[in-house]
Amino acid sequence: MKLSLIARSAIVTSAIALAACSATSMTESKDSSLLNKVAEKPPMGWNSFDAYDSAITEEEYRKTVDFMAENLKEHGWEYAVIDYVWWNKDPGGWNTKEKHVRRYGHPNIRLNQDGSMKYPEFVTMDEYGRLLPAPERFPSSAGGKGFKPLADYVHSKGLKFGIHIMRGIHRHAYYENKPVLGTNLTAKDIVKYEDNAAWMNNMFGVDIRNEGSQEYYDSIFKLYAEWGVDYIKADDMMGNCGTPFFGYSAGEIEMMRKAIDNSGRPMVLSMSCGEAPIAHANHLAKNVNMWRISADFWDKWKDLSRSFQLLDKWSPFIGENTWPDADMIPFGHISLDGRPHGPDRMSKFTIPEHYTLMTLFSMGRSPLMIGADLLSTPMETIDTFFKNDEVLYVNQNSTNNRQVIRIDKEFSDKVDDYHAVWIAEDPANGDYFVALFNLSDKAKAVTFEFDMEDIRGSYKVRDLWQGKDIGEATIKFTRELPPHGAGLYRFSRIPGSSEAWIPPTREKNQTQ
Repeated sequence: MKLSLIARSAIVTSAIALAACSATSMTESKDSSLLNKVAEKPPMGWNSFDAYDSAITEEEYRKTVDFMAENLKEHGWEYAVIDYVWWNKDPGGWNTKEKHVRRYGHPNIRLNQDGSMKYPEFVTMDEYGRLLPAPERFPSSAGGKGFKPLADYVHSKGLKFGIHIMRGIHRHAYYENKPVLGTNLTAKDIVKYEDNAAWMNNMFGVDIRNEGSQEYYDSIFKLYAEWGVDYIKADDMMGNCGTPFFGYSAGEIEMMRKAIDNSGRPMVLSMSCGEAPIAHANHLAKNVNMWRISADFWDKWKDLSRSFQLLDKWSPFIGENTWPDADMIPFGHISLDGRPHGPDRMSKFTIPEHYTLMTLFSMGRSPLMIGADLLSTPMETIDTFFKNDEVLYVNQNSTNNRQVIRIDKEFSDKVDDYHAVWIAEDPANGDYFVALFNLSDKAKAVTFEFDMEDIRGSYKVRDLWQGKDIGEATIKFTRELPPHGAGLYRFSRIPGSSEAWIPPTREKNQTQ
């Protein structure tokens, strides 16, 4: 059923009013925590998952950090994040190509009938049940040093260090009944037994109603602060990641927020999986810096086309220190050795789809996290899509980012009509940024009509992807775009140009 314009306007107005009602409490929450000490702009960096799954080693990570420092740091890319199961010396090693459960390399652990670990030597933890990096993969962590030597190395390169964690406490800590640091309680006093992620069996959630649960979270974030961690990607917090599980762990999100504040070290707090439930948007903005609005995002047009819908509905919640996250960027060389989702390949996105992703993510001000193996991705890809400072400026600095129009399968079955337009503003000088998207399967012209945004006058137009001025525009702006392609433009007002109303053309007023 299609909603009338009045009904749609009422929905938008209600959403804005709801956001406004909570503005005061959100501001108070931000001011009283370390939330607003980080992520003033959308974080930019690299994450190991898309390329390495859970199997990255210290040597591979250090080489990636070196590459980032030499090639990407000057363009704003600063976070280098080690994704999941860094505490296991051989995660998923038993799930071979020839014989595997769920998928090749999946890092589930093998269990005894009572739920305990069959091979406990594959978990590295301290006496308080706090997970430590496996020295077999991260040699500098040996002797209880944890990730501090590696974090120090990252910091020496002028970059920031990040890690992935899962919600809760490791199941081995439960079966070993490890003590909770700073209390006379143990893991069995705080665990929600069998509350594990639908897609991985390593952890149990903690019961927020039980004494000792906050102390447990305080203890692990204290450890991360001692290591020098700058960024935490916390998983199994919400959404479904493509599984039949939907949920939202509000209590444990709040405990993590409090634990970071108690640690005294500012850290970016990123929530995963997705899709994040928009009903909890205000809660997310009070407690975390970024949250996954999509399910796992891969190099598929259906994933990218879904992102238009998601970034549109989340655009009212773009704000300083808090960012809707469209997930990692699967460009270049990904799924090395067929993990996590083979085959081992260069991104299947077409070149126009590369431009569309970076344009949409920049206009939607999503955090930008590269997923490629930077060491084996063509430099042409890196130079074109990760070093264009004019495009990255839009992601980092634009304001009032919003969709102007979108015609896609949500509204029409006429595929040849599919297109979208976004607009944003440059707070430094009042320029507009305009993005045109061809969402159809054929080359077509896409037009931005000025009166859609009540814009008048004439504007100098600069193509940000080409890095050159391309002329002037008045009343409307049209470009021919390839299938699934995009363009991104800066509109600079020409002083003295007329703001007189120009009536629409007869063609525009014709009944469709």
